[in-house]
Amino acid sequence: MTAARDDVLATVAAYFEDGRFQDDLADWVSYETESQDPARAPELRRYLETAIAPHLTRMGFACDIHPNPEPNAGPFLVGQRHEADHLPTILTYGHGDVIRAQTDQWRDGLNPFRLVEEDDRLYGRGSADNKAQHLINFAAMEAVLATRGKLGFNVKVLVEMSEEIGSPGLHAFCAAQADILAADVLIASDGPRLEPETPSVFMGSRGGLSFDLLVELRTGAHHSGNWGGLLADPAMILAQALSTITDARGQIRIREWRPTSLTDNIRAALRDLPIEGGEGKLIDLDWGEETLTPAERVFGWNSFAVLAMKSGIPEAPVNAISDRARATCQLRYVVGTDAGDILPALRRHLDREGFGQVQIVENEDGSFAATRLNPDHPWVARVVQSLERTSGRAPHILPNLAGSLPNDAFSDILNLPTVWVPHSYRGCSQHAPDEHVLKSTCHDALRIMAGLFWDIGEPNA
Repeated sequence: MTAARDDVLATVAAYFEDGRFQDDLADWVSYETESQDPARAPELRRYLETAIAPHLTRMGFACDIHPNPEPNAGPFLVGQRHEADHLPTILTYGHGDVIRAQTDQWRDGLNPFRLVEEDDRLYGRGSADNKAQHLINFAAMEAVLATRGKLGFNVKVLVEMSEEIGSPGLHAFCAAQADILAADVLIASDGPRLEPETPSVFMGSRGGLSFDLLVELRTGAHHSGNWGGLLADPAMILAQALSTITDARGQIRIREWRPTSLTDNIRAALRDLPIEGGEGKLIDLDWGEETLTPAERVFGWNSFAVLAMKSGIPEAPVNAISDRARATCQLRYVVGTDAGDILPALRRHLDREGFGQVQIVENEDGSFAATRLNPDHPWVARVVQSLERTSGRAPHILPNLAGSLPNDAFSDILNLPTVWVPHSYRGCSQHAPDEHVLKSTCHDALRIMAGLFWDIGEPNA
């Protein structure tokens, strides 16, 4: 490493070690930016105005806050720092909204909107998802500026405030502001590393589509003694219908839901990735597509899940045959699945199986498209080389995240190659009580991102 590159790594490490990172994160976590709660709308804008904009302005960014094309969704902040026309332009992204606080479910001593340090953990709602992640990227750029006096590239920043409700308005905003957001590549951070101590890189995400299956047979419940054996049970019909979608180990039976994109180069990229053990949850090796490895099942294949089911009154059952049954379901899907045919294919399947009375109701809370960038793309190689140079470890390279992100707004609307470098880990309790980030991972992430932005700005890099 050059002496100047060493200096930028030392600068960003000092930002963490003298407590400034923790102070900034504590401030950002204190904003109660729950996008699911309409009463928090002023807080969403306040986060952009008083947390993000001042931070970027002192780095030489010109910042504007834009209304969302969707009237009930949160605003967007766009920041721009332009150094020269001939330099590459990076678009980076983050979201400042958080999932519901679930305050009464956090353990004693913790509060979702107060950063609490315990050993290697920093607890707070939004710490992992996504406030620490975009703070790390901004701080890494600031360290480059402090060391070199310039970035050596142009940057555009997009921060949205409605990701946790499906990013309403993001795609329309990107289409309307395509000229303002034009760039050479998206480099952003969200999601977890596979292992806390090893950098990960992913280039897209699985899509997600949620829908309800509903069996509605009559009005009102009927006494199970007087009518049992005479009235069809909607819960039984629904359970039988669900059992035709997968087999007993969760292998998908609907032909159109079985992707064709698990190619040899994708298999090679997924080979030997750590899925079991470590900070991840225990997995069921006998669940899912039998011929695939665990990594192929979660990153290269589709999965169907029943998220919730209801018939009757589960909290207080009575001796009655219910009038209806409902299951909320989800398909996580990869590139190679025809998204427009997911629900029509399900309809055809249920009709073939004799379940014409099962209704399909698409949920209105948003869906995400599947995206993926070829792991051999030059921008991927450039990022991976830099991360390995700083960390001394080969990063884990994923063609796509197992979860879902609004990545298609960048890949399909803005036509950008997309490279994501996550700064959390799989045990972070994202979307759950006791959400946290690891101090050790944040420290490492600051260094690798400062190294990456330094390398992008090198004239001969």
